[in-house]
Order: sequence, then structure tokens, then C-alpha cells
Amino acid sequence: ILIVVSVCTATGAWNWLIDPETQKVSFFTSLWNHPFFTISCITLIGLFFAGIHKRVVAPSIIAARCRTVLAEYNMSCDDTGKLILKPRPHVQ
Repeated sequence: ILIVVSVCTATGAWNWLIDPETQKVSFFTSLWNHPFFTISCITLIGLFFAGIHKRVVAPSIIAARCRTVLAEYNMSCDDTGKLILKPRPHVQ
């Protein structure tokens, strides 16, 4: 959802910036004339205030930290959290 809203905001911003009427009218009138950009921008800001960016990054950080700890015990885990047992090294 974050990617979709970001792309919508970028597309709306591009259309807002290339519109020749943007330079001739006030800021709020310009936003009123471009509801797609205004709504997508407000939605994006709302998603960031809701903490969606933390939900995107947090699982990969947790998995990386788990892999670091499990590597000491000759184990690993995949992105879904399943434990992967590696073969024991042969000590001679």
C-alpha cells in the first residue's frame, strides 16, 4: 500500500508541477484544482503518521539479527522465520 500511495503522490506531483495554471493561481487554489495529488499526499502523510514505514522495515531487521545470532550455532532462518539447520562442520 505504501508503494501504491507513493507512486500516486509522485504522479500527482508531476501533473501538478507541469500544469501552467499552478503559477497563476494561489497555492490553495492550485491544490483544489489537483484533487488527485492533494488526496494522495494527505494519505501518504497519514500512513507515515500511522507508522507504516516501520512495519515495512522491521521484519527484515529482525530476520537479519536472528541470522547473526543463529550463525554462531550453525543455524539460520528464512524470511518467514523457519529455522534452517546447517550440517555440522567436521572437526579433525
